[in-house]
Amino acid sequence: MRRRRAVAAAIVAAGVTATARELGQALVGPDAPRWTRTNHAGNPVSLLEGPAVAVGTGLGALAGAPSARHGSAVAIAGLGAGAFGLVDDLTEDPSTRTKGLRGHLGALARGELTTGGLKVLGIGATAALAAAVVPRRSVGVGRVLDLAVDTALVAGAANLVNLLDLRPGRALKASVVGAVLLAPSSPGCTGAVVGAGVAAAPADLAGRDMLGDCGANALGAVLGAELAATAPRPVRCAVLAGIVGLTLASERVSFSAVIADNPVLHRLDTWGRGGEH
Repeated sequence: MRRRRAVAAAIVAAGVTATARELGQALVGPDAPRWTRTNHAGNPVSLLEGPAVAVGTGLGALAGAPSARHGSAVAIAGLGAGAFGLVDDLTEDPSTRTKGLRGHLGALARGELTTGGLKVLGIGATAALAAAVVPRRSVGVGRVLDLAVDTALVAGAANLVNLLDLRPGRALKASVVGAVLLAPSSPGCTGAVVGAGVAAAPADLAGRDMLGDCGANALGAVLGAELAATAPRPVRCAVLAGIVGLTLASERVSFSAVIADNPVLHRLDTWGRGGEH
């Protein structure tokens, strides 16, 4: 049964991701300016991968979930994060871009609602909704604590994966690794992330497509929600602490520089990548 759920999720996620990517191309046309960005190497890349991966992963997680409520929680987290990430992708003004989570929170504190700030609020809201839907037996104070931890876990994971989307394939690889680590308790989620990743990887690694905030936020939120639905509270708190630590470190340290300086990480990061590294 577990293997069947994994296979079903992978098939649905891969099929939906590939179909959605082609449909998006047909709807907006090739090289549509609103859907095109310039990557680190100065080459044009399409944002159409993001919505395709978000929808594919969300529906794949639903197909492979052990219960309707479990699947709904994960899908809400992924699709919600993807939707608000897409708003930021398509409406952000590059000339006034606010960098980093600290920048977005600082703007909100000053009463400025940037597209990034809207994304933070929106992902926080959908993360809270997903946390409320996650099947739980805790009550009272324990239930409140679970809701707080799970909300932060979903939102934090969404942001962390987005921080990795700076080179072709990096965020996809990290997401697949995270999904494989969850495989013993979450075969459906693993199948969904791997299926969507396999469908999106060729264009992503070749530098033709990128996840953008939409796809990266969705993948991270799905992983966070799956962990919220399956892991005991101490594990969730430990993972959340790690996410917070990495997020704070990202404000001062370049992940790309750290990866480039580590031979093993650099080799994994550049594996399969075409063109400029």
